[in-house]
Amino acid sequence: MAEFVTLDVSDGIGTIRLDRPPMNALNRQLQEEIRAAAREATVRSDVKSVIVYGGEKVFAAGADIKEMADLSYVQMSEIVGDLQSALGSIADIPKPTVAAITGYALGGGLELALGADRRIVGDNVKLGTPEILLGIIPGGGGTQRLARLVGPAKAKDLVFTGRFVGADEALSIGLVDEVVAPDDVYEAARRWAGQFTGAASRALAAAKAAIDQGLDTDLDTGLKIEQHVFAALFATKDRTIGLESFIENGPGKAKFVGE
Repeated sequence: MAEFVTLDVSDGIGTIRLDRPPMNALNRQLQEEIRAAAREATVRSDVKSVIVYGGEKVFAAGADIKEMADLSYVQMSEIVGDLQSALGSIADIPKPTVAAITGYALGGGLELALGADRRIVGDNVKLGTPEILLGIIPGGGGTQRLARLVGPAKAKDLVFTGRFVGADEALSIGLVDEVVAPDDVYEAARRWAGQFTGAASRALAAAKAAIDQGLDTDLDTGLKIEQHVFAALFATKDRTIGLESFIENGPGKAKFVGE
């Protein structure tokens, strides 16, 4: 049994819940439990979409600095790949994902949230990559995912200064997608995630793969990726269900089976 991370499933929505008081500091155990929860959410057929949630007070305030402080170059070089893959495991879930962020999402906490497809925050949040203030840089994927999300100039400003960003600025630069009252963050995430519980799961996975993989390459290669995943959907039951339902009943009435 995991100590700090749970996967709760309700009405097709899986919630990966971090619970390491007081600030959900991301020590190595928590990182590996996130990886395990992401893997479980991936393989469970009853999970159609995923919320990552740190609780009502805080999302995650970063890495466990005490654990990191005594590591040598050799030790860190051996585990940094595990750090990146654990915090990036949310991005590997082939289902719609949303980070529900309250309080602080700093350093590794923000890196974890960057792996989600959408970020919904309370209006009192503080987001940032303050690693530079410790003499290091983001090492859990932050330099890469942040720059892809908000552009290199804005990413460099945040990484170079280590400053915190409030909800309004985060929304204006595209770092987050929706701002609500702090007490409404989780329910807002459920509303978004709930749109996909009856959707064509394989088509959603194909769409996510085409977009994410295409962003990492040139346009021609991205178009070839789209061709491949598009054509592959014609081997699924949901494609047959969707097209036949459209012909008979019009759009939006198909009852997909996820196969």
